[in-house]
Amino acid sequence: MHTKDISLLGMPMDLGQLRRGVDMGPSAMRYAGIIEQLKALNYKVYDRGDLPIQRPDQDSSSSANPHNLRNLDQITEANERLAKHVNQEIETGHFPLVLGGDHSIAIGSLAGISRHYENLGLIWYDAHGDLNTADTSPSGNIHGMPLAVSLGIGHEKLTQVMGYAPKVKPENIVIIGARDLDPEEKTLIKDKGIKVYTMHEIDRMGMPHVMTETINYLKARTDGVHLSLDLDGLDPSEAPGVGTPVLGGLTYRESHLAMEMLAEANIITSAEFVEVNPILDEKNKTATLAVGLVGSLFGEKLK
Repeated sequence: MHTKDISLLGMPMDLGQLRRGVDMGPSAMRYAGIIEQLKALNYKVYDRGDLPIQRPDQDSSSSANPHNLRNLDQITEANERLAKHVNQEIETGHFPLVLGGDHSIAIGSLAGISRHYENLGLIWYDAHGDLNTADTSPSGNIHGMPLAVSLGIGHEKLTQVMGYAPKVKPENIVIIGARDLDPEEKTLIKDKGIKVYTMHEIDRMGMPHVMTETINYLKARTDGVHLSLDLDGLDPSEAPGVGTPVLGGLTYRESHLAMEMLAEANIITSAEFVEVNPILDEKNKTATLAVGLVGSLFGEKLK
């Protein structure tokens, strides 16, 4: 990492989807010892607490949704606030580490981060592409749209968070662990030339090869790299506490190796860990796993 100062930002957002409990993700990761873990690695940690989230006036399942974008106004407002906080932490010289919350928070993270880079790289570690729009989403859940939004594709309220778009270029993105892509997402990936390592590629090539290629690819074309890690990228047997589990995912060991290789490459300049849902978890297993992955990303080696 380029700094030994880390700012921890909790984003207890659960408005991007329908299953309650993911708003408790930041608390679960704190309870699992994320601050102690980072301090043990000799980082100075500034815990900024959790950002407030405005609740909708009525239950989201019955509220008017004219754009097929559930809780659009509240999610936009929350991501504007997150973007400003992340921007401030980078200006202070701190590494921003954001704890979710559902994956819609990546809209704010990337909005606050990207303005500091000419060519921000992005590793999207996830079972899903999150490349849906209001036109392609069957649910209207915005947690399935943040990567599209960050490419400047989607409703203007979302794409224009912090007043500019796009936040990232398609050629600077690497998706790792995908195994549940909608047909429209596959078309968009092909049309935009986004680099993707599905579970098929990871099984055939192995995680060391995938990460070596990813690191070399991003080093050659970016001046900073944001890691957006959704815990559903891992197999549900490893990470049961997620809202949209998909069988056949990444293993505990593969994921730690990926984080260790990123630490050795020293290319990650910001990160977020999202979709930890303690209500769906088993004895805080998923939050504990997330904290372990954070440790590996910041230089800890498994014995």
